[in-house]
Amino acid sequence: MRRKSLSSSLPCVRIIAVAATLGILPVRSAAAESLPGGVASGFLGATSCSSSGCHGGGGRNQNQYLVWSFQDFHSQRPFATLTTARSKQIADALQIKDPTADRRCTSCHAPLREVPESLRAEAFKISEGVSCESCHGPAEDWLRPHTRADWSHADRVFAGMRDLKNLYVRANTCVACHQTVATPLLKAGHPELIFELDGQCVSQPKHWRESENGSGAQAWLVGQAVALRELSWQLSREATPDEKLAARWSAVLWLLQKLDGLDGQFPKLSGISTDPVPQNFMAALKAGDELGQRASAAQWTNEMSYQALKTLASAGGDLQQPATTSQWQARRAERLVLALDRLLASRKKNQQARAADTDLNRLFKLVQSLPEFDAAKFVEGLKQFSRSLDERKEPE
Repeated sequence: MRRKSLSSSLPCVRIIAVAATLGILPVRSAAAESLPGGVASGFLGATSCSSSGCHGGGGRNQNQYLVWSFQDFHSQRPFATLTTARSKQIADALQIKDPTADRRCTSCHAPLREVPESLRAEAFKISEGVSCESCHGPAEDWLRPHTRADWSHADRVFAGMRDLKNLYVRANTCVACHQTVATPLLKAGHPELIFELDGQCVSQPKHWRESENGSGAQAWLVGQAVALRELSWQLSREATPDEKLAARWSAVLWLLQKLDGLDGQFPKLSGISTDPVPQNFMAALKAGDELGQRASAAQWTNEMSYQALKTLASAGGDLQQPATTSQWQARRAERLVLALDRLLASRKKNQQARAADTDLNRLFKLVQSLPEFDAAKFVEGLKQFSRSLDERKEPE
């Protein structure tokens, strides 16, 4: 796909405890969830979804298991990755004996390993990688009744099925493993990850129907807000914040600060300093989580998408401020082009849009190598992109 190289991500899903002491999110994971009554629910394995009369059939609305198992990298590939030479190299650097059995690796690549033996059905397989229940929740209590005609979506969610129609819930399900990598792993050679909810949903072979929350721009914003929260959480746990991680955190915070005022119900982030110190991490953590929730619940409009696009397209001046280091400039540009890509894609396409798309491709090339980032060239390219947007004559 176009411009795929920047948004590198590994196929893994789990919900992370952000800050239990703040009460922002419950402490839970894809490996161990509870029903409202507190009774642990069992995991049945992907084969429980695979019959031809359920999700293993040939019809468009019955082929979800087939799409996942044959086309989606979330299937067996995450677990298989742990057996590669690169994984062995990373493991050796960290003195990990077996990547397929060490929690530092399996929490994302084989999340089902975290499920207690007592909750595993006979057909349960750790090697399924990121399986149906990793995303949708343990199926024991909702598998049979979830097909009933008299059951609403709310009934299914109450029974334990995860509400992935909710963009905030969806982002929480994906963000930790699609972005958060412990600093020791990064230093050992694990690639950096950039979480981008809309782009990653678009690139994933679709096995679901999107009848609600259809705006890609809205999904993008929810994802970035949750990404800020997770980066803040990770940095708040480090005695000495990693310089690269701090630069990435600053870039996301800066990006979202530019959108203050997009909706009167959204929290404003401009009062939070981008200095990488604990009080700013905690402030960004709280604000990012609140923004994610409110953006998910907002009544999104085309005007909001276009306003966000125009605002970010005019943000080039910030990249030439004398106080901004070259690394921080490059990180801001990196996040910015990904944002422009998703916001532009969310707009209705017409002939005038092609010029802006061409300009955006040039911007992507300018951030392919962050150590060689040239702020002046990038800002000039951003101005051209903004001019192309002004030439568009598309109706709302």
